[in-house]
This record gives sequence, structure tokens and C-alpha cells, in this order.
Amino acid sequence: MGTNTGVYLSLGTNQGNRKENLNKALARIAQDIGKVTKLSSIYSTKPWGKKDQDDFLNQVILIETTFDPTNLLDKILNIERDLGRVREEKWGPRIIDIDVLFYGDVVINIPELTIPHPAIAERKFILIPLDEISPEYVHPLLNKKVRTLLDECSDPLDVQLVEML
Repeated sequence: MGTNTGVYLSLGTNQGNRKENLNKALARIAQDIGKVTKLSSIYSTKPWGKKDQDDFLNQVILIETTFDPTNLLDKILNIERDLGRVREEKWGPRIIDIDVLFYGDVVINIPELTIPHPAIAERKFILIPLDEISPEYVHPLLNKKVRTLLDECSDPLDVQLVEML
């Protein structure tokens, strides 16, 4: 294992007890992956991509981990599976979704993992909670601060604050 790296993760859920799903995911991330150092508020968002499903609760967190990106992905997939995630359709309903947004300044593009997450700049449900905890963070490929990406984002979906942390 290497040194600690700051990793931003996005959590999303739209099935079952959504708040409980987020809490369970947070507990497992802290237990299995690394220390949670920042936590955004929780936001409610209309579904993106596939509209005929329930609204999502979304949250962005910053963690410190010693796992390299591919081992991190394995840990995340295990947590999703353990919490009941079944991948049936793209953008479909899910009990939990954990995406790696940024892994330090690392840029990775392999079939199973793209970092930074390719859709960050297009999704307010990622940018709004990310802006809450790290507005000055600079996207390593776009070379723009999170705050600037949010200001420039044309995503029409409404993102509502549910629970301020």
C-alpha cells in the first residue's frame, strides 16, 4: 500500500430507504476504503438519462485512501454488491451507486475505469455537492475550478437541498 491519496466519490440512491442507503455506504467506505474527511449535504435530483424512475438522493465525499485506483474500484464494487446493487440497465434505478470522481490529480482511461469521471462537468447533481465541499478544486483535465464548472454547466435538472450537513 502506498501513501494516502485524496479521492472524491459521488454517492447516489433511488431505491428503498435512500437515506439509510447513503449511511450504510458511508459506513462501509470508512471501514473498507479509508477515512472520510469531507461530506457534502444531501441533495435530491430528478433521474438523469432514464426519466421513468424515482428521484435520487446524492452526496459527494472526500476520502483518504492508500488503495491504488483499480483496487479502489474493486472495493467500491464489493460495497455496491453487498448493499444490494444489481446492474440491470444503464442509468436505471439503483439501491446505491458509488462513482470515483477524482483520484488526486491522476488521469486514468482504461476500459473498466475512467478518472476523472467523464461526466462531472455535465451533471449538477455532482457539481453542486462537490462545489459545497471543494469549490477551488481544479479538474486535472479541464483545468477549471469546480465553481467555474458549476457556473458553466447547462444541466437543466433541478437539484434540491434535502439535508444540510
